[in-house]
Amino acid sequence: MITLDEAEWRERQGVYEARVDEWIAPHLERRRRGMAHPVWDFMFDYYTLSPAKLRRWHPGFGVTLAGDVREFVRMRGYIVDESGAHVDPVAVDSRLVKSTLSLLTATASRDASFGCFGRHEWAMVYRLRQDEVRHSTWPLRLSDAEISDVVESAPLRCTHFDAFRFYTVAAQPLNAVQPTRATQVDLEQPGCLHATMDLYKWAYRTYPVVGSDLLADAFALARDVRAVDMQAAPYDLSDLGFEPIRIETSEGRAEYVAHQRTFAKRGKALRARLIECLSAPVGLLPAAL
Repeated sequence: MITLDEAEWRERQGVYEARVDEWIAPHLERRRRGMAHPVWDFMFDYYTLSPAKLRRWHPGFGVTLAGDVREFVRMRGYIVDESGAHVDPVAVDSRLVKSTLSLLTATASRDASFGCFGRHEWAMVYRLRQDEVRHSTWPLRLSDAEISDVVESAPLRCTHFDAFRFYTVAAQPLNAVQPTRATQVDLEQPGCLHATMDLYKWAYRTYPVVGSDLLADAFALARDVRAVDMQAAPYDLSDLGFEPIRIETSEGRAEYVAHQRTFAKRGKALRARLIECLSAPVGLLPAAL
């Protein structure tokens, strides 16, 4: 348990807000103008934390803020007393913290697998008409037959339920495993781009335990992964500056795996930080949890 004086936490708050504004401001401007973005909208649509909540800095569990902390009086999950502002232990969702820890530790215990080659996005458009695909306003860079050839070239190897559930009905039987929500803890593995992106989801869902600084690191990693995820998709997004990773070629698959390995390394470090952070209330507040 540490205490930050007002000068220190105000500085952290300012640095944080400037950092996330670089992500939030363009999104809000596009939304104001009614412009969709097939890559970056995902960070605020699929992931449900609003821009306003992402921008609101808080320290997380184990930190007390001293000084003028009136802004925390009405902040959900926090209490203000004679010591300052800090997480209210009653606000910690014990079951969610423990289930998240179980998933993260199970994932961390496994070797990373790099054999999927990002074909999940291809399975999401397999045997669909152009007007049926998710990003129908953007062209596909290959023909329907060529996309089918990529999907059917080898068994699909997606282990992530929240990617698999968006497969087309025709593609689902082609997957080597059939992930479900119930088997998520058993199948999640650290080479999966979506498992790495979801570290952001686990960071904001376990509010107020995970503080904003760690949340921003998770967002930054998820954002980098999202870009590669869509570069490897069958869409042609080159007009937006996203040059394709042509996983239909051996060179493209090698490029994709190189990205996977980099993200797995970054994800390993971030996952360890989340595990440490989420373990703190379990160890310090056994009665509450």
